[in-house]
Amino acid sequence: MRFDRDEHGDWFVDPGDLARRLGLTSGDLQRQMRLGLVTSRLERGSEEDEGRLRVTVRVGSTAWQGTFNEAGQLISESLLP
Repeated sequence: MRFDRDEHGDWFVDPGDLARRLGLTSGDLQRQMRLGLVTSRLERGSEEDEGRLRVTVRVGSTAWQGTFNEAGQLISESLLP
C-alpha cells in the first residue's frame, strides 16, 4: 500500500487496498463513502516521528490506522477497536 498525492496535492490511497484492510469490498467502501459514513484523519509526525504520516480511517465500528514514511510507503498498520 502506498500513500500518494494527486495532481491537486491531495493525499490518497488505493481504495481497493483500503477496502480489503477494512474487511469490505471496494463497492461497499464506495457506498459507505457516498453515505458519509467514512471518516479519516491525517496526522503529521513530530520529533522522532518527523517525516511520517499517520492515517486513520473509520467505517462504522471498524478503524484502520497506517503509518507512512516520507516516500509514501506503509511502514506499520493496525486495526483499532
